[in-house]
Amino acid sequence: MAGKDPYFKIDVECHIIGGGVPKRYYDYWPGYKTWWRAVEGIAKPLYGKPGGPAYPREGEYDRQNTPEHCLKIMDNHRVDMACILPEVMMDTTGGSMRWDPNGYIAELCEQNPDRFIFCPNVGPLKGRIKEAVWELEYLVKNRNAKMVKFYPPEDTYINDPEIWPFYEKVTELGIPLAIHLGWSWVPPGKSKYCVPVLLDEVVSEFMDMTVIGFHMAYPYQDDLNLLAATHPNVYISLSLLVRWALSRPRVFAKLIGEALLFAGPEKIIWGTDFSGVEVGIRTAVDGLRDFQIPEDMQQDYGYPPLTDEDKHMIFGGNLAKLLNVDTQQRRV
Repeated sequence: MAGKDPYFKIDVECHIIGGGVPKRYYDYWPGYKTWWRAVEGIAKPLYGKPGGPAYPREGEYDRQNTPEHCLKIMDNHRVDMACILPEVMMDTTGGSMRWDPNGYIAELCEQNPDRFIFCPNVGPLKGRIKEAVWELEYLVKNRNAKMVKFYPPEDTYINDPEIWPFYEKVTELGIPLAIHLGWSWVPPGKSKYCVPVLLDEVVSEFMDMTVIGFHMAYPYQDDLNLLAATHPNVYISLSLLVRWALSRPRVFAKLIGEALLFAGPEKIIWGTDFSGVEVGIRTAVDGLRDFQIPEDMQQDYGYPPLTDEDKHMIFGGNLAKLLNVDTQQRRV
């Protein structure tokens, strides 16, 4: 079925790391080494047992952070477009440098306008809010940025009053805000900064700002579900966790079942959290495309079945509306 499915797909979270500032310039920092050790630590619960449907196949875990490699994998799994986000992670380098500048990601998107959507990260915001607000406006008006990411774990609390001007500018520019929610996943990021209950104050104040919560805010997904149920501009992203449809199907059934109950399929957005390895995209595509909530869980918990129409919305339809993308013609 791979390569033949009809769904127009837009990946809401795709990273091409290290091309702007080669990692050899900062990989000596202890924080950088700790970050990658943590990635290896969470691989087991994400991919499951060796040989399982979500486990990396031969060659799939060869990390290649180039736009050409990313496009090849997107074609392999019929992903039409991807929001390309820089990894900042200045906390891993002692605040000395970013992993990827926004200008580098903008250039990649300008070179591949039919496939890549520019989504900058102008953080860290704390202590430089004036500069961050200026850069965001510049990138939207001059470099075609369509969305902006906020990564609280390396920055500050979501409801920190000092960063209110950032939310004001996002609202004024009319672009979606993608925000990392739930757990940091990788140290030295601080998980206390990104718990979704902090978002409640923000979206109550900025009711016209569209927010996409990454990673379903796991393990606080119930909080995000309630926010999406009660705030019309709050959306839930499946990025990173959708591979559990293969490795932990009943866990994923509960996650997406609750999101469907509270928010509905029109508020759920697909994504991969790709960072250079093919398994990240393959499992995200296969997982949702072939997934159905078990009948006993539908009966016991009242979860609705995942319909073909639901999958069209989740894979790309919902995000396409937010970003004004025409889905009538496939890009692969």
